[in-house]
Amino acid sequence: MSIEDRLAELKITLPQAAAPVAAYVPVVISGNVAYVSGQLPFVNGELVKGRLGESVPLDDGVAAARACGLMILAQLKAALGSLDRVEQVIKLGAFISSTADFQDQPRIANGASELMADVFGDAGKHARSAVGVPVLPLGAAVEVDAIVAIRD
Repeated sequence: MSIEDRLAELKITLPQAAAPVAAYVPVVISGNVAYVSGQLPFVNGELVKGRLGESVPLDDGVAAARACGLMILAQLKAALGSLDRVEQVIKLGAFISSTADFQDQPRIANGASELMADVFGDAGKHARSAVGVPVLPLGAAVEVDAIVAIRD
């Protein structure tokens, strides 16, 4: 089954790949590895802002991480032409804007991690870091970047 067919089966429509907001490119390909810059969470066209443990409920944080994952997929599709070129999701880095006493960063990051496994199966299972930070660009609640092995 193609990844496009899998997305349709999961009733997933990818967003338009977002333009960079600073001096970087969304995806860099070096050899057979794609490095995807940190992606912010847009849900229904709106940036999810705030901090976990303060103004953002846990479920909204998980949804925000999933939205970051969807944007990673959109960026990969734009750069590669087809998500069928993804061989393996190697690593996700999840940055969660959170209060000092918030400790569920891994649960929030699961929003992106579970999406990758749903879309790519075993090839979507990856190494990961989930880090709490005091602030993210534009006041975003979550940011996720990715390292992905690709086929020629």
